[in-house]
Amino acid sequence: MAMLCKDEFPTLDIDKVIKMCLIHDFGEAVTGDVPAFYKNEENEKEEQKAIEYLLSKLPENTACEFRTLFEEMNELRTDEAKLFRALDNLEAVVSHNEADISTWIEMEYKENLVYGKENCEWSQYTKDLREILRIQSIKKIEEEKKKD
Repeated sequence: MAMLCKDEFPTLDIDKVIKMCLIHDFGEAVTGDVPAFYKNEENEKEEQKAIEYLLSKLPENTACEFRTLFEEMNELRTDEAKLFRALDNLEAVVSHNEADISTWIEMEYKENLVYGKENCEWSQYTKDLREILRIQSIKKIEEEKKKD
């Protein structure tokens, strides 16, 4: 997604955004993927330990670069980090919209309509994408209701 929106953000370092997208789930390679709406403080701590463990196995210059990117992503202090976070949230909604609705749990009917909204507010482009996905979610839910 980051590669596809490069032209929308000509002043951003899209290569940095792509790196953020590639490494953001680094810790989940060890801990497993916990859905965002289930993730708690303990999960976050375990994931951070896993990240530190994996970084310790990398060459120092790469580990340093990744640590800096993780810090930037967590603090959302740059537009690159904000774009990464928005795209990460949008991707989760896209995945849910593409999945068979029979796989959705009850809370996903609400979460899919609001998830990531606050992280998409910083840019009109990401705000518009979020709205398109919200409308797709509504249509998916309505289609399911018609079947009942």
